[in-house]
Amino acid sequence: MAKTKTLFFCQSCGYESPKWIGKCPSCESWNSFVEEVVVKPEVDRNTWRQDPTKSRVNKPKTLHQIESSGEIRIATPDQELNRVLGGGIVPGSLILIGGEPGIGKSTLMLQVALSLQKAKVLYVSGEESEQQIKMRAERLTGKSKATHENFYMLAETETKNIFQAIESVEPTLVIIDSIQTLHSHVLDSAAGSVGQVRQSAAELMKFAKETNTPVFLVGHITKDGLLAGPKVLEHMVDTVLQFEGDRHLAYRILRTTKNRFGSTSEIGIYEMLGSGLRQVSNPSEILISQKDGQLSGATIGATIEGNRPLLIEIQSLVSPASYGTPQRTPTGFDQKRLNMLLAVLEKRCGFRMGTQDVFVNMAGGIYVEDPAIDLALCVSLISSMEEIPVHDKICFAAEVGLGGELRAVNRIDQRISEAEKLGFEEIYISKHSQKSLDLSKSKIKVHTLGKLGEVFEILFG
Repeated sequence: MAKTKTLFFCQSCGYESPKWIGKCPSCESWNSFVEEVVVKPEVDRNTWRQDPTKSRVNKPKTLHQIESSGEIRIATPDQELNRVLGGGIVPGSLILIGGEPGIGKSTLMLQVALSLQKAKVLYVSGEESEQQIKMRAERLTGKSKATHENFYMLAETETKNIFQAIESVEPTLVIIDSIQTLHSHVLDSAAGSVGQVRQSAAELMKFAKETNTPVFLVGHITKDGLLAGPKVLEHMVDTVLQFEGDRHLAYRILRTTKNRFGSTSEIGIYEMLGSGLRQVSNPSEILISQKDGQLSGATIGATIEGNRPLLIEIQSLVSPASYGTPQRTPTGFDQKRLNMLLAVLEKRCGFRMGTQDVFVNMAGGIYVEDPAIDLALCVSLISSMEEIPVHDKICFAAEVGLGGELRAVNRIDQRISEAEKLGFEEIYISKHSQKSLDLSKSKIKVHTLGKLGEVFEILFG
């Protein structure tokens, strides 16, 4: 009998080594190497089908021999998911969705499966029984006896049995919940190990490409917020979606980190209710907090996420430092950029920010990287420092340079239109943005300025 070959794999990044080592050379994590079987004799591990007569041989083709076809996507009733995927589900694509436990990954996938009335969906669960899935389906649909003729459930973890069920059902969409629970008979290691995750994903990818069937993979994440399993898993799939949000808050954000068929800067926003996830078509309703009266340190900035303009509330608190070193604590914003803006306020505008504790928060739990909110953040800081509130019908959209100048931002017309649609009366932008801007039809008052100090003179005197 041939000797079984084993290697040691890092459980964090998938790095392989012929012997055990304490510290991973790739990700520098300690005590993460586990011995796994990599070759099992007399087993075909190159195809998801066990019958070699069913395997298909592809022949090389020249470019002009390949027939061009229009892009066909499966549009779901979930418009937020369609936007994040770039317009719908691409046939034959492998989509990985990750998130913290309890964030709503399984709820989202079950809602999508139940909403596709005309498509035949196979929902494979390795974590819940069929009765538990039916109970959740009844809660989501609001019916005591949920019925769906084209929805099939399977509680199974062995990939061989899953593919047998797929061949009998012939679904148009497959959902795997979760990839860490699957076990392939090719390897002897336990489910959830690097080898098992990689092998199971490879078999599902081969099935998706050969049959042109889209497959959703639900994945766990580590304590560091990264997708569990080897990094090669993210390279294998076509799309990686991250389900973010605080479990103690009602809102969830579905963000694209990789997409071979669309943009990677789109986001979808949901609200978690007792009956499931509700699509939030107007994100500004969660990014602008409802408050009684005007408060100092609160301003509205116009930002862009993908193709969607958003108005977000920036909240600042500036107070004299109680200790020797002032605190700089941003939530949802880059700390280095905050330090840069504070230096501009002190050097160019004369505000003594070096002796102040500064706390910044982006309302709604969203992380913003758009430099167009620089002006709104600076106004928010000075409003809190001077205890002068800014009118809640004023918003801002401009980048602040190191010289204290206001720089133009892209797609300013969409930002102005979104502010006007939400009832804002004034917007402050850079004077360099008006070159290609038509303000003849705008009802909102647009202030075009060149320096940061000019904005402070108008707002605070």
